[in-house]
Amino acid sequence: MFDNIHPVTISSRAVSEIKKIMETKNIPQDYGLRVGVKGGGCGVSLIIGFDRKKDSDVAYTISDIPVYVDKKHTMYIIGKQVDFYDGEEGRGFLFREAEKG
Repeated sequence: MFDNIHPVTISSRAVSEIKKIMETKNIPQDYGLRVGVKGGGCGVSLIIGFDRKKDSDVAYTISDIPVYVDKKHTMYIIGKQVDFYDGEEGRGFLFREAEKG
């Protein structure tokens, strides 16, 4: 049912930063990028981190980065893009609406 679904995409800036983190922070080889949600009193927050694949995950690869999303979280993140910001106000990952087309 979830074959070939990529609920979230990753910008080229974020791909570069994720690969740099995986190399410099000794992220284990069997880990990938986990994208999901964390519940809160007023809704959910989108989160990313590094984790092993779980049985309940949708798994796919973007630019040689394994991406894992719990099937229960896809409805919250579908159509989002992980991006990386590096500017005067700071730097970090953020979520944007994915560009269509």
